[in-house]
Amino acid sequence: MSRPKIGLALGSGGARGFSHLGVIKVLEENDIPVDYVAGSSMGALVGSFYCAGQSVEHMYQLALTLKKKYFMDFTVPKMGLVQGERVKSYIRMFTYEKKLEDFPIPLSVVATDVHSGEKVILREGDAASAVRASISIPGVFVPEKIEDRLLVDGGVIDRVPISVVKAMGADIIIAIDCSKFESNMDVHSIYDIIMQSIDIMQDEITQKVMMDADFVLRPKVYQYSSRNYTDIKEIILEGEKEAERFVEKIKKQIRDWKE
Repeated sequence: MSRPKIGLALGSGGARGFSHLGVIKVLEENDIPVDYVAGSSMGALVGSFYCAGQSVEHMYQLALTLKKKYFMDFTVPKMGLVQGERVKSYIRMFTYEKKLEDFPIPLSVVATDVHSGEKVILREGDAASAVRASISIPGVFVPEKIEDRLLVDGGVIDRVPISVVKAMGADIIIAIDCSKFESNMDVHSIYDIIMQSIDIMQDEITQKVMMDADFVLRPKVYQYSSRNYTDIKEIILEGEKEAERFVEKIKKQIRDWKE
C-alpha cells in the first residue's frame, strides 16, 4: 500500500458522541480513507453503523430522528434500569445483522469485564451484542453477557481507544474525544451522576494516552448534555467544524508519510 493506513479512535460521550458523524462526513468529503475503527460506548455505536456499510447520509437521518424511547426498555432494577434488548435489536437492524468480522471496515469494540476489571476488545461475533456491551453504562443498562463474561461500558476502562486502533495496524491515528470532563451543575438524576462520575474518573487517564494519537479532535460539545438527544443537529455540526480545523494537517501527514 502506497499510503498510510488511517485509524479512527471514537470515544465515549453519550449523545455528544454524535459529533463522530460530523468528523466522518468531513473525512469522506476530503477523500481521507478510513481503514480501521476502534470505539468505546457511543463511539462503538456510531462506528458499528459506519463500518457495517451505512452511508454517512443515512446515518445523519438516523441520528436526527433518534428518540430515547426507541431504546429505553425499563426493567425492575437489579443490575440496571434498562434491559437493553430494544437497543440491541435497533443495532442489529442497522448493522445488517452482521458479525464484526464481516464488516467492510474492520471494527474493534471496547467493553469492560465487570468481574475481572479487564479491558475486553471484541473483533468477532455478533455485532449487536458487542456494541450493546460497550454502551452498557453501569447502573443504567443491565450488563451484557458474552460467553462467560459480564460486560459493561467500554468508556469505564478506555474512553478513547487509541491503543486499540494502533494495535489493529493504523499508521496514522485520529482520536475523537467528546466527553472530556467539564464542571457541570446540571446533575439531576441517577443517570447524570453515573455519567459525570465516569467522566471524572477517566479524565486524567485519558490526557496521558492522548499523546499516542497523531491528531486529537475535541468537538466543542461540552455545553450539551450527554443524555439529551434534542441537540443532535448542533452536536454533529460541532464534529464537522472540528474536523475542518484538522483536515489540511491530516492530508499533509498522509502526503509526507513514508514506509
